[in-house]
Amino acid sequence: MTTIMTIRSQQYISMDDAELAARAQSDPEAFAELYRRHVPSVYRYHLAHTGNVRDAEDLTSQTFMAALEGIHSFRGTAPYITWLIGIASRKRALFFRGQRPQIPLDATLHLPALGPSTDKAAARRLQMDQVLDALRNISRHRAEAVILCFFSGLSAAEAGLVLGKSEAAIRMLISRRLQDLRTLTSLALEVDYE
Repeated sequence: MTTIMTIRSQQYISMDDAELAARAQSDPEAFAELYRRHVPSVYRYHLAHTGNVRDAEDLTSQTFMAALEGIHSFRGTAPYITWLIGIASRKRALFFRGQRPQIPLDATLHLPALGPSTDKAAARRLQMDQVLDALRNISRHRAEAVILCFFSGLSAAEAGLVLGKSEAAIRMLISRRLQDLRTLTSLALEVDYE
């Protein structure tokens, strides 16, 4: 049984998201592969907005439950991640309806990851603290492109699909927000985004 599951998992690893989404309508293992691929991005998206691990985990769970229930509505006309982040965005909006949250974005720094040496990590942490403080001083709506691209890992084109803007508009938003962040911090932010 384990060998069969390993072979099936290897088969799904080589498939693209659109193929997996089509299969996921009748095969839970295909959806499990989509989950494994995209849970870090969705979780970081929610964590960046809520600043609370428990809320981010709950919203991530809700997002994937809604995705599983609505997988038949995925048409493949846009990347799967943009469809999924659209669901995440709606779940976030429902969560915050009627509230005006204070969002400590620095919670996203505590994600486990393989990284640079301790001294480089400490320097990066100090820089990131400055960036997160500055992000709090930019309107959340305007910061959304930065959050989607840098915390959730979406490309500018994918973020544009989520926000209903062109890729060029997202690049311009990011450029302006990075300029705002440069002004609000002492850092020279040089970022390469897709």
